[in-house]
Amino acid sequence: MTLPYPAKDDALVLRFWGVRGSTPVSGPETAEFGGNTPCLEIRCGDRLFVIDAGSGLGAFGRSCREALPQNIDLLFSHLHLDHTAGLPFFKPVVMNCDHTIHTYCGNLDGASAQDALDRLFSPPLFPVTLDVLPCTFQHHGFKAGEPLTFADGIRVDTILLDHPQGSTGYRFDYGGKRLCIISDIEHSANWPDPELCRFVEGADLLVYDGMFTEGEYPCCKGWGHSTWQKGVELAKGAGAKALAIIHLHPAHSDVQLRKVEAEMQAEMPTAFIARERQSIEVGRPLVGLAEPPMLALARRA
Repeated sequence: MTLPYPAKDDALVLRFWGVRGSTPVSGPETAEFGGNTPCLEIRCGDRLFVIDAGSGLGAFGRSCREALPQNIDLLFSHLHLDHTAGLPFFKPVVMNCDHTIHTYCGNLDGASAQDALDRLFSPPLFPVTLDVLPCTFQHHGFKAGEPLTFADGIRVDTILLDHPQGSTGYRFDYGGKRLCIISDIEHSANWPDPELCRFVEGADLLVYDGMFTEGEYPCCKGWGHSTWQKGVELAKGAGAKALAIIHLHPAHSDVQLRKVEAEMQAEMPTAFIARERQSIEVGRPLVGLAEPPMLALARRA
């Protein structure tokens, strides 16, 4: 299979396979931005990381079955249903005994995801348990804030985010580029948060939870999500060069999201709302979107 982006050794590439929050949606009114729940593919050269196992994980597997390594590193932001429900449907991997999925979970005070996933994927909630699947699962726990260092030397930094039961943000520094994934998060009264600013400082691309509009947020305080305006404030405060909004509200149509995107770009021209299957080589001045025209992104200084 030919990858939809250049497979350069120093390329840091992100592809969105699911950008909705809470529940998948479908229909013509959501076709442009997509309806799958969170799943991000990250390639550091040819090294693969997957963030979250929402319903988008199934589409990722179907599209990339020939380009999947034997060992898959799956980094969970947290374990709510919209970030885990796609795991058994990652069929090219879970149905192959040659594959091992390594899960990493940082919001359980050091515990791994194993117990939670075993409860979720068992009768009467799900017809089969994960140990029935041909692949092998290896579960790793850590405390958000601790760095993850892998056997090949790649390091991924982490941070604890404000979300019910906690969530983990991730930072990838590779090939002189920086990519930060900050979802699911609720902004604080003191915003932008100084610790988070330091974590995402100078990012070539900041991916941020913008589920609510400013009008919706007052009724949803404590739910663990934010707005695009707070994403722009964080990006500007931290000197991030571009901003992508994810965890889109399931009730927001393409028409509404295009309007929001225009408002956001009036404040930050290199900000955009992520679209399902959109592929970005982080740090390039021009990035091709999956369906719409080219978006200009700032090159890392």
